[in-house]
Amino acid sequence: MLPMDIRVAVAAFLVVSAAVVGGVTLTLERANHDGVELSRLREIDRARHGRILQQLPAGVVDFPVEGTYDPYLVGLYFTRVKLGNPPKEFYVQIDTGSDVLWVGCTPCSGCPTSSGLQIQLEFFDPSSSSTASLISCSDRRCAVGEEFGDSICSSKNQCGYTFQYGDGSGTSGYYLSDYMYLDTVVGNSVTTNTSASVVFGCSTSQTGDLTKPDRAVDGIFGFGQQGLSVISQLSSQGITPNAFSHCLNGGNGGGGILVLGQIVEPNLVYTPLVPSQPHYNVNLQSISVNGQTLAIDASVFSTSNSGGTIIDSGTTLAYLAEEAYDSFVSAIMQTVSSNVRPVSSKGNQCYLATSSVSEVFPQVSLNFANGASMMLRPVDYLLQQNSIGGAAVWCIGFQKIQSKGITILGDLVLKDKIVVYDLAGQRIGWANYDCSSSVNVSTSNTGPPEFVNAGQFDSNNSPHYKPCSVMLNMAICLLLHRIFFGVLSPSFL
Repeated sequence: MLPMDIRVAVAAFLVVSAAVVGGVTLTLERANHDGVELSRLREIDRARHGRILQQLPAGVVDFPVEGTYDPYLVGLYFTRVKLGNPPKEFYVQIDTGSDVLWVGCTPCSGCPTSSGLQIQLEFFDPSSSSTASLISCSDRRCAVGEEFGDSICSSKNQCGYTFQYGDGSGTSGYYLSDYMYLDTVVGNSVTTNTSASVVFGCSTSQTGDLTKPDRAVDGIFGFGQQGLSVISQLSSQGITPNAFSHCLNGGNGGGGILVLGQIVEPNLVYTPLVPSQPHYNVNLQSISVNGQTLAIDASVFSTSNSGGTIIDSGTTLAYLAEEAYDSFVSAIMQTVSSNVRPVSSKGNQCYLATSSVSEVFPQVSLNFANGASMMLRPVDYLLQQNSIGGAAVWCIGFQKIQSKGITILGDLVLKDKIVVYDLAGQRIGWANYDCSSSVNVSTSNTGPPEFVNAGQFDSNNSPHYKPCSVMLNMAICLLLHRIFFGVLSPSFL
């Protein structure tokens, strides 16, 4: 989900004694904790335990993934994070198009209190966490946020934020620091053995689509690369590598894999990130349909202050710059004209197909810098709407962005692929993959990969989203169908 304006010690007395070991006198110091609060001692122990744990064999920080790309069902992928002391669990959308992790807080204006995703919404209460602390305007971390447009300062010396997203929704609130608890996979076991202090947003107001209960979650987990993103904070503390990977399952069950580290797969291809950009901009150079490169000026995809190609897991569909869209759709139509019946509604190009789309529609290739190509199956650029007289209605899932020169690759394209964000190496890689399978993950540049099973979180007692369960959710599915697609054909925007 892309923002419209690319934005928002311990005092201790020492008792000294001496011991002689091998002729050498060692001074032994015992801490006297008189007058030190118990909560402070717990903080000291937690910091020590964190240092000890970091010296143990490294595991892989793994987040459970739920949801699906399909706008008929959900249209987003989300995960769970544990914050505060005692820890409380929150459902947050996975969003590589923004930087900040934020959740709804108490009180909150416009925040939904129920969700059509069969999840229990929660609100963070800073007064209920013994380790929560506000971020002031004089805090260096607030200055980091200001540098990238992620924070603002109020007259009350409180570091806050206001974000406006591309769909017209928005949120505002303030920053605080508290513990995040990380589930780590080592071998075949999952343990919560690591915590880290992170800065995150405490939202007190939401507007637009964020107020609607049908797809409501507790907040957004920004995986951008700026200073206030959690991935930047954890890597700067030496807790995780400066990389993360996801594999979003495109099947009806949805879900997938989200890990901090680089998934290792022999078929991965990489393209450089465009430097000095607030988002994950890459150099898309051309598009091929059925092996034929389209006659599109490469400058259409070039990165500028107002344009470029962005990879964004917070976007459901995919969007092409206006100058490329018509050529793309025309090439598809020419390839399938004798096998399907074209139909159009509300500006969207659709087709009636009686056979499998993989047999009728062509393969598409998005060609990037360094010779990296992203191969798209028909289901990676088409969406099935419904059926008419035994024929399935398939519509082009790519949408046109007019007069902005922007191309956005969302979940429609990213699903069923390993996507690796190597921030240390400033590159992004991908490979087609069965995201219900296990993966190997490297947590360092030199260490051996750790084995991560995507299904290990099934034993978690937390409730899991099941997209549109038969009968129970039929009404919700039909409602979403009408909202997104109208009676016959889709209206995505």
